[in-house]
Amino acid sequence: MKAQLVRRFEEEIQELERELKTVLPREIQRAREHGDLRENAEYKAAKERQDYLQARIANLKRRVADLALVNLDKIPRDKAGLGSTVHLRDGNGEVLVYQLVMPEDADAERGLISTASPIGRAMVGREEGDEVHVKAPNGERIFELVKLATIHDEA
Repeated sequence: MKAQLVRRFEEEIQELERELKTVLPREIQRAREHGDLRENAEYKAAKERQDYLQARIANLKRRVADLALVNLDKIPRDKAGLGSTVHLRDGNGEVLVYQLVMPEDADAERGLISTASPIGRAMVGREEGDEVHVKAPNGERIFELVKLATIHDEA
């Protein structure tokens, strides 16, 4: 998982840098040719995009550096933690599948739950068979952890 994240971030960095170094300079040049830059919406939009790209690239590079520091040996092999996929049975018998990820990667619609979210915090350190109580804004929910695959299982 760690290698996949690093690869994904590096691919995004390459794409953003390509846009920053090749596409945007052409757009800025074209916008400059329209005259007065103070009232040129195309120029302002291109400059704002340039600022965004620079900030996003810096953020991604920081994340790659942070991932290099993650020690997989400190993530338990038999308990839920970062990178784990958990299968939870709710009170209605429905099984929900989530992967525990860093907050920046969370996307509930895709089943990616932050370890900092209420359900993510409740999952960390749990084992298969555990009953998990999740305190959510709309009340407490109870799940059974029916299946667990840790980052070590998925590597």
